[in-house]
Amino acid sequence: MNEMGFIHRHVHVDKGGKDLQLSTSKEANVQLSPEALRIQGESKIILCASLFYFRLPRGLWKERLQQVKAFGYNAIDVYFPWNHHEIEEGVWDFTGEKDVAHFLQEASETGVWVIARPGPYICSEWDGGALPAYLFVKENMRLRDNDPSYLQHVARWYGQILPIIQSYEEGKGGSVIAVQLENELDYYPCSDPQGYIAALREMAMEHGIGVPLIACAGQGGLLEATGFAEGVVPTCNFYPNDRDPAFEEKVLCYRGELERRGYPLLVTETNRSHFLLRRLLSAGAKLLGPYLQASGTNFGFTNAANNWGDPVAFLTSDYDFHGMITPEGHIREEAYEGRLLHNVIQTYGSTLAEATPVSSATGPFRLALKQGGELVFLVNVHDHDECVYIENGREQVPTHTTLTAVAGHCPILPLQVPLQTWGIPVNGFLDYATAELLQVKQLSDRTLFVFHTDGVGEIRFSSDAALQMEVGTMQGHQETDDQAILIFQGTEIEKRAKVQLTDDNLIEIIGISRASALLFEGIDEVGNLSFGTPRTASQESQVVDITWKASQVNPALSLADNEMSLGEAASYLEMNGVYRGFAWYKAQLAHSPAANYQGFIVQQACDIVSLYAGETYLGTVTPGGASQWIPTTSSVSLDSELTARVEIWGHTNFHDTNLPALHLNSLKGLTGIVGVTSQRDLNQNWRFKLMQQADDKEEYANTSLDDQEWPIVSIGGWLSAEQPAHQCYRKRVKLSEEADSWILYTPGNFTYAYAFVNGHSLGQINPNNPYLDLTPHVKAGESALLTVFLDKTYVALSGQITLYEGISATRWTLSACQEQGLLQHAQTSKLSSRAIDGGITLKSGAVSWLYGELKDDNQGLGWRVYAKGKDMKLTVFFNGHLVGRLWTAGGANRPIFRGGSDDSFYLPGPWFHEQEEGNELMILLEAVANDDDAVLEPLQFVPVSAS
Repeated sequence: MNEMGFIHRHVHVDKGGKDLQLSTSKEANVQLSPEALRIQGESKIILCASLFYFRLPRGLWKERLQQVKAFGYNAIDVYFPWNHHEIEEGVWDFTGEKDVAHFLQEASETGVWVIARPGPYICSEWDGGALPAYLFVKENMRLRDNDPSYLQHVARWYGQILPIIQSYEEGKGGSVIAVQLENELDYYPCSDPQGYIAALREMAMEHGIGVPLIACAGQGGLLEATGFAEGVVPTCNFYPNDRDPAFEEKVLCYRGELERRGYPLLVTETNRSHFLLRRLLSAGAKLLGPYLQASGTNFGFTNAANNWGDPVAFLTSDYDFHGMITPEGHIREEAYEGRLLHNVIQTYGSTLAEATPVSSATGPFRLALKQGGELVFLVNVHDHDECVYIENGREQVPTHTTLTAVAGHCPILPLQVPLQTWGIPVNGFLDYATAELLQVKQLSDRTLFVFHTDGVGEIRFSSDAALQMEVGTMQGHQETDDQAILIFQGTEIEKRAKVQLTDDNLIEIIGISRASALLFEGIDEVGNLSFGTPRTASQESQVVDITWKASQVNPALSLADNEMSLGEAASYLEMNGVYRGFAWYKAQLAHSPAANYQGFIVQQACDIVSLYAGETYLGTVTPGGASQWIPTTSSVSLDSELTARVEIWGHTNFHDTNLPALHLNSLKGLTGIVGVTSQRDLNQNWRFKLMQQADDKEEYANTSLDDQEWPIVSIGGWLSAEQPAHQCYRKRVKLSEEADSWILYTPGNFTYAYAFVNGHSLGQINPNNPYLDLTPHVKAGESALLTVFLDKTYVALSGQITLYEGISATRWTLSACQEQGLLQHAQTSKLSSRAIDGGITLKSGAVSWLYGELKDDNQGLGWRVYAKGKDMKLTVFFNGHLVGRLWTAGGANRPIFRGGSDDSFYLPGPWFHEQEEGNELMILLEAVANDDDAVLEPLQFVPVSAS
């Protein structure tokens, strides 16, 4: 097949912005064709691990890069988060822990290639998918789309990051082999993917990017992800069930489509198991990119919230999907599978790197090697072992033993591979092997072939001349002069045999167990095999020399000193220049003699809201951008000041419409608080009409419509044989003269329900956000016409409708702070601290700082610290770094957490001071149970082991 312009395409646009001109550079450092990915002219299979500098201390960058390489990976992919470097609009930081040039330099020095992913949107379970939150309040801006206003901001980001990436390209002093534009755009409702991706391409080329530009599809929408923009290579992200028996069929379909367009199959993201990676290799993938083989930590206020919960989840500070390397650098068992796969790939070299899938209606998937022969992928997706055989021309193999396909394994077995593949100058073949070929090494007097298996390995060599066989510690069969069959049992003891091909060409065959192959490290010059030992990390906690103190904090007071006036109404934090961290809203309740507050509704609030009336704690909620009811458990003084302490856990990294906070441009904080003075049950006595058309809503919601002859039913009542039944319910409600706010509460199973008041649409009823604000459309003391439309299906309706009447809080102020503001308050509060024993109990709603001075008793390797307790929220600082945010188990108000350990945090070794300087933990504690004390048990310290 010809190598098209995707070897590397230079796309030119004339000054007038007219027709695109494409040209091809055969001298490109990175070349792509349907059958191969070539770097400096050599075909390669890229085994690529995600490794993110922004989730690791700078002092560990080199160590992690070396670990990834040591366990078989020749490349990393790395995101570059826009909002990590533009700390406020127009203010950039690429220094210290954010020095990406230094990271790329270390990657190059380590000898790993880099796939650079500068976004602008990256997802990655990172705050806002890395889009700066100031974008969310820009008027009429379409994010992630071909919108000039948005692209103007992207151009500023690209102007900062792309010159750095370009200077570290392969062939220019670095190791960057591809640059990804955007990320999984097919998950997002982009109106013009082709125009958008083309605009990003133009920016990249203006900055001299000379390696292939790629764009990944998250759920298979190649068109939706890339628009098939010229000069941009579509890639695939696959996250299947690893045991899906139909997976290869799906992947081969995508490979065929990409081949038709002149591209190779590049899998930029997938699951972390090497069992799955082998399956992808069998389908012809040239890039294997398991996501997050090297874990990390979301330091600072960088966590995201997304739709991994029901319906919302908070991402933990610990960022770990159980890949090869833990956040603190411990090696997991899967890492040895990575090194094993690397050894197999290296053994076949370019003939595998240029292999193509062999069509097969039945039986194992195969690759046709470029230099002849095939590889058979003996995948077993079942939970039990199976006895199988392989078709080899007219014969079935093995011929003398039984081949067992082990459950959950996928050995790669050779078939009719020419010995010249390994530089052996004879006309001979490795006919077949039921053991996986681990490594071939040319010594001065012989060539070593190392095979491994957990069962019985049967290997046959053939030649056009007579062979001589020395079985050694194996079994042998030589039925003809030109064939030699060797059999060994995969045990911990090496088995060896020899086959003399010619006077000058001797092969030594070594058989080992799969367990040994996982620890295999190499062969010396005399043919001895070397093996490592598993690297296990201690999970035992140790007593740490630490002194604890605590100081109480008035929970109704702000920890910041930058108070601003908002006027009579609250507004979102981003509208006031607050993009992360903590904020304190304060407001006044109305001085009304008729007010008897039964509870409060915080309106359109997120992420974590703790509400106080004076110093009386009312509760902590996580509404996800919805409104939420907080009942009072005691009387609230009319003179009380309301305080809402709000923490931005993180902007969503994944666009979803189930909750307001899951919209990609969602805002944080709240829009108001209503003190509820009455709750009215509205479930009975609605006028009912069965509609012919579902789209006649405005007509039926009209206030002048005569409904006096309609029957009177309960909400959701009336039986109909139609499916769906389009139903209209109308009810007039006299509103309180004392209230100034009215909210309709509609929880339950309303399927396709829409609400109107006085002819004004309130939109579709969302069961995850069942609060509808009537206030803009009604007046105190008057009647309000409520109209509800239900499309009733086979699912019975079980919704309820309540009207909350109340008084809105007024005279709003706002203050906020991030890491430095919290640290300043902690230092001031420390002056009044008292000694404690390490554990602490706080009354519901209380706030305290906890301080600990510790020595580094682990030789600079760091610690994993476990926090056990009940209903305690922790914001943990270590030597000035925010290292973790946790919420211990307990009450029903605790949100769902995803992404890693939700009960521990990591103290990185590089952030420890010298012994004599001391090391300081400062932890902001919040008792967040709505009705019980919070407890934090003494922290447990587990030392990080040497890698």
